[in-house]
Amino acid sequence: MSNSSSNTQFHLLVFGNTRELQLLHFWLFLGIFLVALMANGLIISAIACDHHLHTPMYFFLLNLSLLDLGSISTTVPKSMASSLWNNRAISYAGCAAQVFLFLFLISAEFYLLTVMAYDHYVAICKPLHYGTLLGSRTCVHMAAAAWGYGFLSALMHTANTFSLPLCQGNAVDQFFCEIPQILKLACSDAYLREVGVLAVGVCFAFGCFVFIVLSYVQIFRAVLRIPCKQGRHKTFSMCLPHLAVVSLFISTGTFAYLKPPSISSPSLDLVVAVLYSVVPPAMNPLIYSMRNHEISDALRKLMTGCFQKQ
Repeated sequence: MSNSSSNTQFHLLVFGNTRELQLLHFWLFLGIFLVALMANGLIISAIACDHHLHTPMYFFLLNLSLLDLGSISTTVPKSMASSLWNNRAISYAGCAAQVFLFLFLISAEFYLLTVMAYDHYVAICKPLHYGTLLGSRTCVHMAAAAWGYGFLSALMHTANTFSLPLCQGNAVDQFFCEIPQILKLACSDAYLREVGVLAVGVCFAFGCFVFIVLSYVQIFRAVLRIPCKQGRHKTFSMCLPHLAVVSLFISTGTFAYLKPPSISSPSLDLVVAVLYSVVPPAMNPLIYSMRNHEISDALRKLMTGCFQKQ
């Protein structure tokens, strides 16, 4: 295949060659997808309906749930359909759209997690200035910046990747279209251009990571100065969900994209892709609601209200 213009479709990787394994994959992904859909939907509804949760922290959490819903809806339904109907094909336009949407949502999510680290830093280290530094207009601007950064980053990477000539066939060794797998199909002298663009994205992501680390260094220093043990425990508890989500996001994403080629294999790539693209959207709302009494109370009131209306 000489170039991308002659490519009308790609073939995605399937989970197993037997019908039983394909159906097992379908039901497993369906269960995870429904959990993510219900959990994130409840978080969004609880925050939107409870005026006590109309604060910067929960406003950012609402945006995080929206991004998680979008990211899992971009990859999982197509993979489920491929296994159910035993059809690996995805159109060229569909593959480009999947790459764009997934990158858009994942990039915006990482930027938003950085903003949430700043929110925790201000709340703990500068509590007297919290209302000034994180007013409603500022929060909207920061959330909009996260979505805007994700959009521009995805547009740049998608346009650059799909302008490359493809010389290595059309078989994508992944259950959804992602840039590293598309680059493997590019001509050897052409993919370096996208590698340069990816390097810029990695530098920005590293900057966000450094900001998160520095924010938590300041947070931990402030917490350790709290004389009351109960106060320290309460403050740490407020940070734990965000730390857990950031750790899950960064560890799985870093291993997926920066693992040594010597240990790379189709089966390992598949498992890692599931860990960074499917598991976090389902786990994030559970992590945030497990130790958060305000979210738990809001969800309880929401469910009680629904049952009373019935």
